[in-house]
Amino acid sequence: MRGYRTIKYTLFIFCYFFWVVSAVLTAVGIYAKIAKENDVVDTLTLDPALLLIVVGSVMFLITFLGCFGALRNATCLLKMFLGILVTVLLLQIAAGVVGYLFTDMVMERTEKLMMKAIVLYREDQDLENAIDFVQKKFQCCGVESYKDWSRNVYFECSDTNPSLEACGVPFSCCVHLQNQTVLNTMCGYGMQQLEARSAAQDVFTVGCLEQIIRWAKTNLLLVAGLTAGLLLLEVCMISLAAAQICRIKKVQRHKKENPLRGLSERKDSFWYPAFADFDDQ
Repeated sequence: MRGYRTIKYTLFIFCYFFWVVSAVLTAVGIYAKIAKENDVVDTLTLDPALLLIVVGSVMFLITFLGCFGALRNATCLLKMFLGILVTVLLLQIAAGVVGYLFTDMVMERTEKLMMKAIVLYREDQDLENAIDFVQKKFQCCGVESYKDWSRNVYFECSDTNPSLEACGVPFSCCVHLQNQTVLNTMCGYGMQQLEARSAAQDVFTVGCLEQIIRWAKTNLLLVAGLTAGLLLLEVCMISLAAAQICRIKKVQRHKKENPLRGLSERKDSFWYPAFADFDDQ
């Protein structure tokens, strides 16, 4: 019985933790969505708030199945939880294999998606903050170079562009000095008109796609460790759910073999009490 309880409550704790995390993600996404203006980007891949809501809601549903199923010993819910986790795991493995085999195609799609994000900069506050964070974090500007910002209507480098930021780049591209205390938000003005060597004194000129790939290669062990840890956690939860289902079925078979023991119990019960004592007989 101790072995069964260990399996049951370990699975419950894992599911409960991710259930709380998913609820927080969903709440943050809903708050960000409500706080926005009406003219926002409603594309899933380019709207961080919408992405949080979708991911949080899916996680909430999956972890609820595992949490409630583990606590109430409900084989129907545990089987659904197990099936969804196996599907997610297989999709992740398939995505990794496809990404490895078709690296050029993945890089091309990623580049197009990042370019589209630059075009929609200033259209969505969350998207703008996400791009600024990436450019500051990886010390980069644009996708391939700082001149990619000419694709944005506000930063387009042309004589007909009436914007004050024409031929410029966002302030998140600017190189900040160590002792600088006042942020100069106009430091990127006119930088697209300069050559890379001259512009590099004030802004980052290397594209973010190259910097992200370079960071991933430099921190290959960290990336591989996080990926392996996530997959291992999923495998662990799958194993726990499968083990609990097997234990519950074992008890059901044992009760069928001992009809006198099950006379006092409801035959139409779909799950057992939350703290039922399961014997390992």
